[in-house]
Amino acid sequence: MSLAGLPERVRVREVGPRDGLQNEPEVVATGDKVRLVDLLARTGVPRLEVTSFVRADVIPQLADGPEVLERMDVPDDVDVTVLIPNERGFDNALAHRSRFGEINCFLSASESHNQANVNRSIEESLSGLERVIGRAVAEGLRVEGVVSVSFGCPYEGHVPPERVFAIAQRLMAAGAAEIGFGDTTGMANPVQVRSFFTAARAALGDDVELTAHFHNTRGQGLANVLAALEAGCASFESSFGELGGCPVPAGATGNIATEDLVSMLHEMGIATGIDLEAMIAAAREARAVLGRPLGSHTLVAGPVRWNDA
Repeated sequence: MSLAGLPERVRVREVGPRDGLQNEPEVVATGDKVRLVDLLARTGVPRLEVTSFVRADVIPQLADGPEVLERMDVPDDVDVTVLIPNERGFDNALAHRSRFGEINCFLSASESHNQANVNRSIEESLSGLERVIGRAVAEGLRVEGVVSVSFGCPYEGHVPPERVFAIAQRLMAAGAAEIGFGDTTGMANPVQVRSFFTAARAALGDDVELTAHFHNTRGQGLANVLAALEAGCASFESSFGELGGCPVPAGATGNIATEDLVSMLHEMGIATGIDLEAMIAAAREARAVLGRPLGSHTLVAGPVRWNDA
């Protein structure tokens, strides 16, 4: 920990190619996706979520995921992650096993959101994911289990942390080495986040990596990052350009922008290993591909320039 009681270094997973692009209304060309992945892979980001193995009719934007995986040119020191929704998705992913080393499995912490999102009860999702995680571990894959709406549900409101931790414990028992907690609709606040991650570490122990996934729906994303850091969290997920976001509530903005996250962390003296200028360049290319302004502040303002004279 640093002198301020914060982690000296954090790990960032860039989720833009998957979580960021999946809600874009216009299908992005495969070649553009591959170019963006290759740019991101050379920013120094240690982990990169590239695509998911969901049904093409559910998320048409990611129908070319296998082709993106096969065409991408990612350095060996970047851990590639793919999202796996169920056993059928895992079966399809195995055909491309050499192209990734981590999988992300997800479910929601509220029954209403889980039904709306995947048309299953929490127990049905958990039972299926336990089988997927077991098979993945047997294949030598590292597993992250993500619990969506961990900080609040747009349908049910308050989500008891004890329920979230119970779900996490099931995922860990199945073999997940990392648990991600998603602020899926941007309902979290810093006081809540600080308390949550303190309790999560106490409930889940020291052997699992705890990861924070914040959305900037109400402009509190980076404030929540600071609160998580103060509670000892040293792993975050973000999306270049502030791409992505949950379609509920209407008008929601995206994930916290990776370049905003990295800029803040570096200014605080916390290392990430990421080249901020390279990350801004990747976000600039995404802006050009999508042909619209993006929500990232650092993309517009640029890095902080200190006059050392």
